[in-house]
Amino acid sequence: MDLQSELLKSIWYAFTSLDVEQSGKVSKSQLKVLSHNLYTALNIPHDPVALEEHFKDNNNGPVSNQGYMPYLNKYILAKATEGTFNKETFDELCWTLTSKKNFKPSTQQRLCSQRDCFKLFCLFNLLSEDRYPLVIIQPELEYLLKKISCTMSVEWDGTLLEEFLSQNVDLQDGMSVWEFLEHLSAGQLFHVESKEAFSLAVDEVFMEMYHNTIKKGYLLKKGHVRRNWQERWFVLKPSSLTYYVGEDLKEKKGEILLEENCVVENLPDKEGRRCLFCVKTHIRTYEMSASNLKQRVDWVQAIQTVLRLRAEGKSSLHQELKLSRRKQRETLQRSQSNQSNNSEPIAVEASQHSASEQQEETEKLEQHIESIIQREVEAKHKEEEKQEREKQQTVQRDLERQLEETKEAKERMTTTLTEMEKEVQQQKKRIHELELTQLKLEEALNAQIHARLGEDQVRLELERQLAEEQNARLAEERIRQELERQLAEEQKKLAELLLLQSQLETPAFRIQDDTPTATRPINQQPEESSQHNTEEAPIHESTSTAVPPCIQQPEECSQHNTERELMSQSTSTQMLKHWTIQLNRLMKPIAPGDKVEHLPVKNTCPRQGQALTSTEFITKVQTGVGQEKGNGYSPSPPEKEEE
Repeated sequence: MDLQSELLKSIWYAFTSLDVEQSGKVSKSQLKVLSHNLYTALNIPHDPVALEEHFKDNNNGPVSNQGYMPYLNKYILAKATEGTFNKETFDELCWTLTSKKNFKPSTQQRLCSQRDCFKLFCLFNLLSEDRYPLVIIQPELEYLLKKISCTMSVEWDGTLLEEFLSQNVDLQDGMSVWEFLEHLSAGQLFHVESKEAFSLAVDEVFMEMYHNTIKKGYLLKKGHVRRNWQERWFVLKPSSLTYYVGEDLKEKKGEILLEENCVVENLPDKEGRRCLFCVKTHIRTYEMSASNLKQRVDWVQAIQTVLRLRAEGKSSLHQELKLSRRKQRETLQRSQSNQSNNSEPIAVEASQHSASEQQEETEKLEQHIESIIQREVEAKHKEEEKQEREKQQTVQRDLERQLEETKEAKERMTTTLTEMEKEVQQQKKRIHELELTQLKLEEALNAQIHARLGEDQVRLELERQLAEEQNARLAEERIRQELERQLAEEQKKLAELLLLQSQLETPAFRIQDDTPTATRPINQQPEESSQHNTEEAPIHESTSTAVPPCIQQPEECSQHNTERELMSQSTSTQMLKHWTIQLNRLMKPIAPGDKVEHLPVKNTCPRQGQALTSTEFITKVQTGVGQEKGNGYSPSPPEKEEE
């Protein structure tokens, strides 16, 4: 059946729905709306001005004089092109227009939903006879119900259908689509236990017969660029093999155009994949893997069927099956009508014989296919067993090799463990030595710390002694300054005394001319004083002046005092020099171990060749002064001169 005949069936339902009076006539306004909808659904470009011109409300134009069919054939069906529109959308438009008027489901409807009714409507049009009004005869109805039952995996039982047709004799010649939907929904034609299973079965049969889906399912496909295996959902149609990401058909990944020069072949197992086959086109080769051997056989046979249909120029498998069934029925009817009443049994027997022959041929073909499949399965089993034995032998050799490698690895491991144990012992010994070394180092560190602490204490003690020496030096410096002050006072007193003496000597020098002998005792005093201390100044030696006899008696006391003062001054001068020498020794720093040439000291010094401390020096000076005072040293009094 061509495309125009298929479209005309759906358009007939839409036209009859507009014929309210069932007179075969429809108003031009309704036909204009219907035509506009058909243009839109079939994706046919049209001119609205021309459409208005054709459907004017007069007797002129193609619609008025010759009816609607010439216009429909010329302007709509002749311009419809397959592949440029969605046929399901077109049929759904016609179903919407006609179901509102003709399809009124009863309250007892429990089986078919609105969507299921639309799919059954499309299947009914596909299997209906090419005469109007459209009806489906019993063999085609039984074929459709058997197809749905097999899809539900339920064994077909035609008893219910035969009983229903025997009770309704008027339906034996044909059943309309509305009667079909009403009785099927009521469960009078087919017994269904699960509504969901029935809906799924109707959907699958709809996809197979209406959309020409010959086969569909999951296969593993090898990539062309990345060369990896991906699971894809394949849909086989009379012109192509399309594959998607999933069975929801949302993401299309590719399409294989099946042409006359395409070839489908089985492939040996490789890359760990089994049940391989390929489809070779003039562009590339597509490699696929089925889940099992039966699936591979089914896919290969289905693709070969499509290629055969393409070679014969046929576009739909189910249309061809329908035509073949129709030819068989027509042949049977002709044979029955041509025979007379006498030869009627012979014709019946011939028809029965031809039917039995066809059944036998079908059975033989099925047996031949089964035998081919069985032989292929046996060959495959043998090949699998052979491959399995080879794999087992390979696995056994691999296991033996792995066992030897394991033994060698065990020996190497034992040797390695022995070496590691030796190394562990050496490491333990080394650790013990390191621990002993650590203890020794800690002891040495502690000793060094204690030594440093002792050095710090010694340093602190030396600093303390140095501070004490500095304090003693400061005290000695203060004593020296005090002695210098006293010396300065003594020198001042000495200068005053010399001045006084010079004042006293001046008149005595004048009297000396008269009495030169009177001053001898005075001259002897300086000489004795100079002998007592050779380091005295020369001014003391030049004091030998004579005192005049006239003033000797009055000045005798003052002279005695002067001599006493001179003696005291001489003693102080000697002590001052001694103190100066001692201070010079103290001012020089003394380092430990230095060899210093010491100045000679008197025998009375308690430390021979060593310097005195400040305390010893002061004690020594005080002792010397006390001894001199104890000796009662004083200048000898001058002899009295004879008057």
